[in-house]
Amino acid sequence: MVTDSHLYKKRGDEAVNDLCASVAAVAERAARAGVDLVQIRERSLEAAALLELAARVRRATASTAVRMVINDRVDVALAGSADGVHLPAAAPSCARVRTIVPDGFLIGRSVHSDIEAIAAEAAGGCDYLVFGTVYQSRRKPAGHSVAGLDALARVCRSVRLPVLAIGGITVERVPEVVQAGAAGIAGIGLFAAGAQAELDEAVARIRDAFEPS
Repeated sequence: MVTDSHLYKKRGDEAVNDLCASVAAVAERAARAGVDLVQIRERSLEAAALLELAARVRRATASTAVRMVINDRVDVALAGSADGVHLPAAAPSCARVRTIVPDGFLIGRSVHSDIEAIAAEAAGGCDYLVFGTVYQSRRKPAGHSVAGLDALARVCRSVRLPVLAIGGITVERVPEVVQAGAAGIAGIGLFAAGAQAELDEAVARIRDAFEPS
């Protein structure tokens, strides 16, 4: 799950405390449904507010097995006792970050082509890649360029690292993503709506699709 407070905060929830509550609540629902990873991607927040959000999400998901990574901010991830950091494509190399983080710290990276994926793997230090945008989505509506399944398949073939697909992923599309070679998916809107029972069912179906037959 990738967070986006703009999708699920209540009208008028502009204060940091309200935003933290909204994000933590959605993260808790996703964690209880069985997602493996919560990526906090709230780029509008300053470091102090992001640190508070990380603490709220950690408390909300403490009784689950979910791991939490912070987008981009290695300093906040370390200070907030996160399980790792997710780096955008333009960030310093994973290998460089690896030298300043503890053992077992999870490092992911976004890539947008097989060339970027190959370079990220060759540089070392990376645990997983996120590739997209695969389909049209709310964030990438009609008219915006998307990569598509063929590009996802090329990336998956080009590296040994696990590749997660992102962008317009729905439960119905997961089998196509599996067929392309993805090791998993990253979702924003997919985990932001619906009752807990509906979310539980969706995550169960996604897990089943990735289970080897």
